[in-house]
Amino acid sequence: MSALDAAYEVLLAAGKPLHYREITQRMLDRGLWTSAGLTPWDSVNARITVDIKKNGDRSRFYRAAPGTFGCREIGGHPPSPEPDPEPASLSFLDAAEIVLEEYAGGQPMHYRDITRKALDLHLITTEGLTPESTMYAGILTEIQRQIKRGELPRFEKFGKGYVGLTRWHERGLPYQIEAHNREVRERLLQRIRTMGPIAFEELVGELLAKIGFEDVAVTRASGDGGIDVRGTLVAGDVIQTKMAVQVKRWKNNVQAPVVQQVRGSLGAHEQGLIITTGDFSAGARQEAEQPDKTPIALMNGKQMVSLLIEHDIGVLRTNYDLIDLEEGEE
Repeated sequence: MSALDAAYEVLLAAGKPLHYREITQRMLDRGLWTSAGLTPWDSVNARITVDIKKNGDRSRFYRAAPGTFGCREIGGHPPSPEPDPEPASLSFLDAAEIVLEEYAGGQPMHYRDITRKALDLHLITTEGLTPESTMYAGILTEIQRQIKRGELPRFEKFGKGYVGLTRWHERGLPYQIEAHNREVRERLLQRIRTMGPIAFEELVGELLAKIGFEDVAVTRASGDGGIDVRGTLVAGDVIQTKMAVQVKRWKNNVQAPVVQQVRGSLGAHEQGLIITTGDFSAGARQEAEQPDKTPIALMNGKQMVSLLIEHDIGVLRTNYDLIDLEEGEE
């Protein structure tokens, strides 16, 4: 189901306008839509805003208040007479996905055209001199990363700079592989949810070491303020950030008070990270992003599983050679 279809279904079920963060949370909770981006709520906000801008009175949505949307079939509300605010700036990749969905007509677009359209729609902002190169490099990097994680990439490269969406042709061997890998990811998530607490914290410690943490120490002593792991995140041997990590083997969503607790337990010059086998409520995500407070990074169960697979922790990888005919006349 597309993001817009999922948002429409959520609004119909709600019977009233909702803030885009609440729309997104309900979409995710009901399994109506998934996102590869780190800020799915911003993506939903942008998609609805672009749909209203593109379709005007023919859009299924209307803006009831800043950041709040309804669907027209609920009471037949007219669109807001005020000009719609520009959507929040997205990542380059989320913007590319929206452009391809809304303007490509199911055909590949050149990355330069994708970038120009994203800039015209104010989906992205950049101070860089070569946004087209940034866009294309990001798309290629994500394709390789998702393949490494055993996931079906959302983008497909067609050569000579042209890019499309893989879901335009949901068939064939790639989708059979994705179905198998999706089952394995779910089984891995269930396995880590049933681990003992010590084994789980040690698994998290191993994962953190793989993704760039150094001096990783699992803290089991009482009085640690709920912090389970401490370490230093190192980027390129240049940037070093002290991190305090709390881990949760939960199925339910982590709520905002947990984020507040972790923030209150941070030492001097530390930043926080919460890792859960479940997910985070909208309130927890908002609390983690408070602009006037120390930011708290969040990693949910699906993200953890993706990283475990990417770094070959707890899984075996099997490769096969697939051959096909060269392009040309039969």
